[in-house]
Amino acid sequence: MSGAPVEPRPGSAEAPGFVPHARSDPLLTPPRPRTGWRMVPARVGAMCVVELQKLRHDRTELYTRAVQPALWLLIFGETFTRLKAIPTGGIPYIDYLAPGIIAQSAMFIAIFYGIQIIWERDAGILTKLLVTPTPRAALITGKAFAAGVKALIQAVVVIVIAALLGVGLTWNPLRLLGVAVAVILGSAFFSCLSMTIAGIVLTRDRLMGIGQAITMPLFFGSNALYPLALMPGWLQAVSTANPLSYQVDALRGLLLGTPDHLVLDFVVLVLAAGAGIAAASSLLGRLAR
Repeated sequence: MSGAPVEPRPGSAEAPGFVPHARSDPLLTPPRPRTGWRMVPARVGAMCVVELQKLRHDRTELYTRAVQPALWLLIFGETFTRLKAIPTGGIPYIDYLAPGIIAQSAMFIAIFYGIQIIWERDAGILTKLLVTPTPRAALITGKAFAAGVKALIQAVVVIVIAALLGVGLTWNPLRLLGVAVAVILGSAFFSCLSMTIAGIVLTRDRLMGIGQAITMPLFFGSNALYPLALMPGWLQAVSTANPLSYQVDALRGLLLGTPDHLVLDFVVLVLAAGAGIAAASSLLGRLAR
């Protein structure tokens, strides 16, 4: 019997330097981590799921926020429809008002979204998020579109209330899809505006005060309640620079079929949302310190 070592057969798993091929067992091959902007869809989806889970566990906010738009439509809309004091191009005033109330209710949800990010900072959540490989712009984008999902749910409630009050809305699926996009883009901008203010003032009390101070000027300084032609010159200039006016114009054109400037409206909303994401992302580090 020879004492020489037995040479391993070629192709044997015991051969020196043998490395199993990655394709031999995919369960042993870890997935490549997504980095950079490839994480944006996952982050946006995760934030949206969080918002939906919050509403699923506690619908109180959804019910209470439906009261104000219902009062606007029921009292303000019905009264001015009877008065016929505001020219609306031959459509009932309550029909003219409904898209503006949809935009208003969405804005009121988004404009205080910065309070949540301040709470996350105080709870230590924001610091944990910032040490992940996710870009800051991706975090802000996820939060902005999560605010859009919550605002979209509110918009559905307002549309149902308006339909019950007899408002002549369209039910064309493509137009309703455009309505959803307009609501999400507008809410993304206003939530980013709120998070930008949060990055400047750094406290919830200051943010709450500023948010309350700018919501009504943004609302009354838009075309939500009355046509642009009825405004004085200085207010027309304010309304032209107000993203809410473009959101209302898009919603009014899509839901009522009135003359609109949809291409301009959506271009402005996309640019405003992008600028808001950039501004809030640049101040996120200051908020976390």
